[in-house]
Amino acid sequence: MSTEVASDDIRLSASAAKQINAIMAKEQAKYLRVSVVGGGCSGFSYVFDLETEAGEDDLKIERDGATVLVDEMSVEFLKGSEIDYVDELIGAAFRIHNPNAVAACGCGTSFSV
Repeated sequence: MSTEVASDDIRLSASAAKQINAIMAKEQAKYLRVSVVGGGCSGFSYVFDLETEAGEDDLKIERDGATVLVDEMSVEFLKGSEIDYVDELIGAAFRIHNPNAVAACGCGTSFSV
């Protein structure tokens, strides 16, 4: 991978790893992909997809048997972040705790830098 980001620059929480493993046990996929795309109510949005293959330039973040893929362009937006899974009264979802985000939307999937 050409970018100089270590997988420990983006972390995966224990609860996220547990949920990813549960999802992968039910689906025909090996990885959860986290991407950042333009759009959303705050400028950028997080996108979560299931993948069967890793790309050559993907950063792999591993914990407790779960693997998350992050493409090279998205890595820059996610440096220092933690990918978490929360189960709250209002619902359960993956959540990104991103120190680079200066504003976020109430939906939890949109942010600005």
